[in-house]
Amino acid sequence: MTTQLLNPAALPHVPIYHQVAVTDGARTIYVAGQVAVDADGTRIGDGDLAAQVAQVYLNLHAALAAAGARLSDLVKVTAYLVDWRPEKMADVRDGMERAARALGVEVSLPPLTGVGVAALAEPGLLVEVDGVAVLP
Repeated sequence: MTTQLLNPAALPHVPIYHQVAVTDGARTIYVAGQVAVDADGTRIGDGDLAAQVAQVYLNLHAALAAAGARLSDLVKVTAYLVDWRPEKMADVRDGMERAARALGVEVSLPPLTGVGVAALAEPGLLVEVDGVAVLP
């Protein structure tokens, strides 16, 4: 299976993700929204968006691994961010980089949609991310 990630010249270049994913895979994996809780259900990073983003991506990695996939197999990601403001992007990027370092991978995201929300399922959660991956 191949996935080609594109940033067409006619669209804005966004350094944190790609605008288009083209895949020829046959097996699709849908991962439910992941939040900043560990395997025991303990919330990680109270009040710290970067720490929560890192935990979310570690959880996304674990969910994909259970299905035989990797973060690099993602073709679409949606991030829900509480009280979103553009100045929070540095914390999001920092959290993604922390997770990438912990996993020994590079940060290279497929098409991503960011949605600002008033709240998530539990108080204190700052971010939730779901994704779609494709395998051969």
